[in-house]
Amino acid sequence: MPKYVIEREIPGAGALTAEQLQGISQTSCGVLNRMGPQIQWLQSYVTDDKVYCVYIAPDEASIKEHASQGGFPTNKIAEVKTIIDPTTAE
Repeated sequence: MPKYVIEREIPGAGALTAEQLQGISQTSCGVLNRMGPQIQWLQSYVTDDKVYCVYIAPDEASIKEHASQGGFPTNKIAEVKTIIDPTTAE
């Protein structure tokens, strides 16, 4: 199953409170539960004005549907082709 990185432009994302982030997470999980197990949220990275999310999904259309149902922006979607880390250098 393909893995994707989604860039979401959310001004002030880095200043969101723990409660606000919890609410966003709950909304996302609720949509994912309705959509079924074929799409999975792995994790997200919150920066000052963006959130970068990592998902496993059958296709970009599923990512866009999740965003539409949850009310989340989807500014860029990139399919992960390969993962590297420090062990790649060995």
